[in-house]
Amino acid sequence: MSGLTLETPVSPIRFVSRQPSARSGAVAPLKVLCSSCHLRDLCLPCGMTGIDVARLDSLMFGRRKVRTGEALYREGDRFQFIYAVRSGTFKSSLTLADGREQVSAFHMAGELMGLDGVAHGTHASSATALEDTEICAIPYAHLTELAAGNAGTQNLVSRLMSREIVREHSLMMLLGSMNAEERLAAFLLNLSQRLRARGYAANEFHLRMSRAEIGSYLGMKLETVSRTFSAFQQKRLLEVDKRHIRITDPDGLTRSFEMHVH
Repeated sequence: MSGLTLETPVSPIRFVSRQPSARSGAVAPLKVLCSSCHLRDLCLPCGMTGIDVARLDSLMFGRRKVRTGEALYREGDRFQFIYAVRSGTFKSSLTLADGREQVSAFHMAGELMGLDGVAHGTHASSATALEDTEICAIPYAHLTELAAGNAGTQNLVSRLMSREIVREHSLMMLLGSMNAEERLAAFLLNLSQRLRARGYAANEFHLRMSRAEIGSYLGMKLETVSRTFSAFQQKRLLEVDKRHIRITDPDGLTRSFEMHVH
């Protein structure tokens, strides 16, 4: 991470009540509740009943824009919130003993961040915006209070934890048992599926992360990432123009991944 990033202070979350306030100059109430958000089937309310979502609507949320390159939180910061991405893309990363950055995840709209802080009360990683973004911040203490007397919300919190475990296991499999082509194919197919779930084109998209960040995430050197993109292009699986990707043979790209899995 650059010195500029480390020295730039993390902006505070501005809390927005669900109810209008009579105070002069108060922040206006949120216009979009969890129950009516277009991301509800991907985000926090996913799988919750109407009554449970209504309880979620009663919580006080924070809303904030995070600019490209800005940190939402950093490794070692005190854990207070679970963050839901409303728009844009983030990366999660850790600082290795030698000072290098290790990218551990990429997050897009409808996905949650910050659960790495539950265990010890401080964040185990940093979250940095890869483009201009917007997030909702849910106070974890409020969420657990809500869950204390409600089985549906308790189940929600358990599912959030389980999702993190599944993600960690998937990454371990990716890094531990696949060659370079299989890793990159799996990464692009996963990205394609996530974009499709959000209503975007699945086979043509712009990568928000750099080749170096992809390499860090996949456990590959920058040169290997570039070489593998070129190999896919030569096999006519992809068309690559800098960060713009067009998957020209989705079935072929899938086969290059599934050959290893099966």
